[in-house]
Amino acid sequence: MFQGFKEFITKGNVIDLAVAVVIGGAFTAIVNAVVSSIINPLVALFFEADAAGNFGPTMTGLYGQQVTFPLGELISAIISFLAVALVVYFVFVVPMNKYKERQAAKNPAVEEETLPTEQELLIEIRDALRKSNAD
Repeated sequence: MFQGFKEFITKGNVIDLAVAVVIGGAFTAIVNAVVSSIINPLVALFFEADAAGNFGPTMTGLYGQQVTFPLGELISAIISFLAVALVVYFVFVVPMNKYKERQAAKNPAVEEETLPTEQELLIEIRDALRKSNAD
């Protein structure tokens, strides 16, 4: 039981995923701070914030109330996601791919003998039958 767990944990993908989740979670706080302190004020330059602090286009509802579509939150979430994805890609994925390429270059994979396809087998049978009929 423990041997199977050990093999599962020591696989590269599991460790890579765990590191990415931990670092991604920690980096999210930094990205959220950048978005709230820089991006949100930039978006607020173009849209007026309502009483709740939401900014975005405002429309008048059916009963005369003002409704604000909080596009600022959507833009912030998109920018946060892209920033985290970008960092995870360049900090984890690119170096790991280069590491795997180097490992593959050091230990070239042994090619297994490939079996003929069904079509190739049928062609061989046909040719053998033709040859036996010709004799």
